[in-house]
Amino acid sequence: MSDFDRNAQVWGAGRAQTSAVEMDQGLRSFMLGVYNNMTIGLAITGLMAIGISMLAIAGYSPSGKVTALTPLGQALYLSPLKWVVMLAPLAFIFFFSFKAESMSSSTARAMFFAFAAVMGISLSSIFVVFTGESIAKVFFITAASFAGLSLYGYTTKKSLSGMGSFLIMGLIGLVIASVVNIFLASSALSFGISVIGVLVFAGLTAWDTQRLKEMYLYSDMDSESAAKLSVNGALSLYLNFVNMFQMLLSLFGSKQE
Repeated sequence: MSDFDRNAQVWGAGRAQTSAVEMDQGLRSFMLGVYNNMTIGLAITGLMAIGISMLAIAGYSPSGKVTALTPLGQALYLSPLKWVVMLAPLAFIFFFSFKAESMSSSTARAMFFAFAAVMGISLSSIFVVFTGESIAKVFFITAASFAGLSLYGYTTKKSLSGMGSFLIMGLIGLVIASVVNIFLASSALSFGISVIGVLVFAGLTAWDTQRLKEMYLYSDMDSESAAKLSVNGALSLYLNFVNMFQMLLSLFGSKQE
């Protein structure tokens, strides 16, 4: 009888160990999917921003300053159409918020990539304001910072849930301040928004990473739900990356002279 109990315990421990290994493999596969979707989205945004800027800029000075815009550039950056370009990504975010539950994972992924393309059009204006060298430098700074923060959120044993409500409140405050500053055009307020924005999106990167990890581990999801969460998670991390990049660019980017 004792031999039977001992064998049962060994079998039970082996099964538990196998389940833990499978769960760990599943988590790694899930997070890899999140990062893959995010990376594709960033690539689409970058290629679209570079492509549109090449079509929008007609000439440069010997120092590299933009001296002329094509009709497309004038329409995108100088006409009232610029407001449509600026606000189109926000419209996509609202659409995602209302339709996320009803969309399939494949539709959500297609919409995310379409959103990334629209964001690229919106971001193309940075090539008119900042030097290409500083844009590249800030991008790599953002990528390194994001990687470290996301890795921290994934590996830390400390719960970051308490940060969530505080960070969301900070995000809402940033949005309101940014809208107000469109009319005030205050350089001091813009500097403050950028500094606080870097801190908020840095915190959100770690918090979102841990949140996605815990949602996968502690939620009973089928493959479709997991795929949809992968896309939504990629969108959250993508937005953190892009916003942190913009904040850092406004702080450390070199403007064309």
